Amino acid sequence: MGSRRENAKPGRPPATTPESRENQLIAAAVDLAEQQILNGKASSQVITHYLKLASSRERLEQERIRNENSLLAAKVQSLQSADRIEELYTKAIAAMRAYNGYPEEELDENLQ
Repeated sequence: MGSRRENAKPGRPPATTPESRENQLIAAAVDLAEQQILNGKASSQVITHYLKLASSRERLEQERIRNENSLLAAKVQSLQSADRIEELYTKAIAAMRAYNGYPEEELDENLQ
């Protein structure tokens, strides 16, 4: 029985994080599934898995997930923008009050 290093694919450095190790294992599993399919020795579960991935329903589901992620990113950006605008308004009001002669201590109390 060979060691783990003998079975590893050449050119793949060892994983340094759990995420990269997981990605290596996923890649190995996909390679094995491909090999089994090409050799005609794949189990029905492996074949069914890849058939589902090829379905139009799966493609639509993946597109829906991408769109939801884009929407969430836009919402986050909008909230961050609203925070910046609020900060700019607060500074503008403070500047106007300072220009009108209000003491700075009074400005700080009124803004909070």
